[in-house]
Amino acid sequence: MGYRYAVLGAGRQGQAAAFDLAVRGEADEVVLFDVVEEQARRAVDRINRLVGRTVAAAAALDVRNREELESRLQGFDAALSAVPYSFNVFITEAALRARTPLCDLGGNTDVVFRQLDLDPQARAAPVAVVPDCGLAPGTANVLAAYALRALERAGEKPQSVKIYCGGLPQHPKGPLGYQLVFSVEGLLNEYLSPAYVLRDGRVQTVEPLTEREELELPGVGRCEAFITSGGTSTAPWVYRQKLQSYEYKTVRYAGHCERLKLLRDLGLLEGKARAAVARALEQRLPSGEPDWVMLRVICSGPEGRVQLDLVDFYDGQTGFTAMERTTGFSAAIVMHLLAKGEIAPGVRTPEQAVDPTQYVKELLQRGFRLTETVHRPLRAP
Repeated sequence: MGYRYAVLGAGRQGQAAAFDLAVRGEADEVVLFDVVEEQARRAVDRINRLVGRTVAAAAALDVRNREELESRLQGFDAALSAVPYSFNVFITEAALRARTPLCDLGGNTDVVFRQLDLDPQARAAPVAVVPDCGLAPGTANVLAAYALRALERAGEKPQSVKIYCGGLPQHPKGPLGYQLVFSVEGLLNEYLSPAYVLRDGRVQTVEPLTEREELELPGVGRCEAFITSGGTSTAPWVYRQKLQSYEYKTVRYAGHCERLKLLRDLGLLEGKARAAVARALEQRLPSGEPDWVMLRVICSGPEGRVQLDLVDFYDGQTGFTAMERTTGFSAAIVMHLLAKGEIAPGVRTPEQAVDPTQYVKELLQRGFRLTETVHRPLRAP
């Protein structure tokens, strides 16, 4: 007998998660809920067609309706919030009342802290809740935990973690060289909200769109990386007793950062101007075109380091973009673990809740290109 899953939000990442659950999550049923029922129906038709069986079902739901949300969540083995992060505390509270294990795509550190405050209620329920289960935060944080273990096995004492992550079109167009791979508001939140990092063993706040550096990526060319919000999530607090530093940068094609800073410095990302820019980005930026995702995690000690590189590309067979795959499939991995009861009750982020070795195994089973490089000094023979 398989599992019943609920996916709140039938957009890009919600559809990818539902597809992965249907293929690899031992799903008897995956119900996609959306405030626009027709959107859910289109998603369901696509998923059932791709997997070759009737496993997905559609239903209308406004997650702002407390009673309806709690009622709809009951009876599922696991649920995913793939709606904007601003709803995640509300949805977490509903999932606890419904006694349904939950994960979400995260993206806002302050929201995650409010969810972590619900840990006592989750343990008492008992229900497992795992925020931040997308790509970054999410997979990035779990791979950091994996790299930390690998460095310790190599005889090193870990001191720092650096994470680089980007999802970009294979054929960039326009002045930003970017395409929409998730919501505009989520994108602007990364560019405008304070970023939290661990430096010198202390959690510090850093301004986004700063500390730019250049990267040369094999097969891609010259890119840039810079500070953005959300990627570290609560990891700086998790590791502040163990590491000296834990930092995250977003990867874009060269020139992107300066153009965003120009918009910000002109005041075009504030108030009514921000809403107008968001609408323009939504209308003018391409979406759904062939893309690639790269995630690099570097864990360093006094002498050696472990580097993990994950790369993925648009899947022409299913039509899922690399960002949809790396985000939605990542959430589906956690949902499957929740459904099987392999995550303990309480509210914990992925690097605390999930076994990193098992998680890496799941990533490889999904065809992601993942490499590990260990650097250590040579010793005299």
